[in-house]
Amino acid sequence: MSATAPLEIVQERIIVLRGRRVLIDRELAALYRVSTKRLNEQVRRNRRRFPDDFVFQLTRE
Repeated sequence: MSATAPLEIVQERIIVLRGRRVLIDRELAALYRVSTKRLNEQVRRNRRRFPDDFVFQLTRE
């Protein structure tokens, strides 16, 4: 895989969850070839670099 993942690979990993198209963190981490833990650390440390709807956490509701 090149530095940019081919569109088909990304599209295969997108799921529809509660009517929203999403990539689960472990899938996104795999695309970037980093651990899920590292991806989540970087998102937490750099919140302002991501759109407001980039990250959300599921609840039972």
